[in-house]
Amino acid sequence: MIRYPLLQNGMTIGVTAPSSGVKEPSHERMKQAISGLEAKGYSVVCGETVWTQHKAKSAPAALRAAELNAMLQNKDIGLIFPPWGGELLLEIVDRIDYAGIQPKWILGYSDTSVLLLAVTLSTGIATAHGTALIDLRGTYADETTAMWETVLTTSASESVQQLSSKLYQKEWIRDHPSPCVFHLTEPTRWKTVSGTDARLRGRLLGGCIDVIRHLIGTRFGDVHTFQRQFISGQPILWYLENCELNVADVRRSLIQMKLAGWFDHCSGILFGRSVANQPVDGYQVTDMYRELADEWSLPIVYDIDCGHVPPQITFVNGAVAEVDVSNGQAVIVQYFEP
Repeated sequence: MIRYPLLQNGMTIGVTAPSSGVKEPSHERMKQAISGLEAKGYSVVCGETVWTQHKAKSAPAALRAAELNAMLQNKDIGLIFPPWGGELLLEIVDRIDYAGIQPKWILGYSDTSVLLLAVTLSTGIATAHGTALIDLRGTYADETTAMWETVLTTSASESVQQLSSKLYQKEWIRDHPSPCVFHLTEPTRWKTVSGTDARLRGRLLGGCIDVIRHLIGTRFGDVHTFQRQFISGQPILWYLENCELNVADVRRSLIQMKLAGWFDHCSGILFGRSVANQPVDGYQVTDMYRELADEWSLPIVYDIDCGHVPPQITFVNGAVAEVDVSNGQAVIVQYFEP
């Protein structure tokens, strides 16, 4: 069965950098985000790794793992909230004391999704794929991003509804900060390969394809055991997003996932928007989506609110989700079923 943490008002939020930390020029941005959490009534505890970055990581693997383990085992911490993703979280997946984790939320995306998926698959504790902490530094958050708190304060056995965004951000404009961190200008439209409305249901699992694919073949990526031990064989609804891979590399990665059994008893795949889906020899990402739908007989929804083209829905690994897509808009209801 899946165990769902519960974030409550006044709880302590632990900030640690299991992948990349924050260099000095961005410290003020980070402090603004932390101040926003404190203004909501949370107590914030920061680890030393948050403020350092050297050679693609916040600190050596042993230090990152020790700081993360201390927060995972701390009963007073209700949420672990890394500043952002990075590159080398994979270095510490085998250093985490999974048996010692006290149930609590972990929230993030990008490289953080390696940690999220490994924890849920290994322990049955739900984790949350959504905003990075540093992107909460504005005066206010857009409606889609702001739902992270509503989702994490939902009690076990209850449900929470989210709607697809109205607008998304075409590009990062860091030289012109605004009260809302994201510059949302482009109309959002969730799309289906079939071109018709779609309804999908399943237990959510997912993350950034670039990095979670490296869990394949390890004991931290054992999807079959997770299905059998924690969700009684229920179908999985995958949500995936691409940060840096071209279309051929995405295709290879998905085939590897399939060969590893990750898509056995799968109810569909949701793909996030991406600027990285560069074609190879005329092979477009839409070609790939059509092939997946035909070859694997799965419903495919794409350009969803997930990943590196914000804003993004907060998806809970392990939760039962019903996703209704109609006329380019979507309603996502997540049920916190054991």
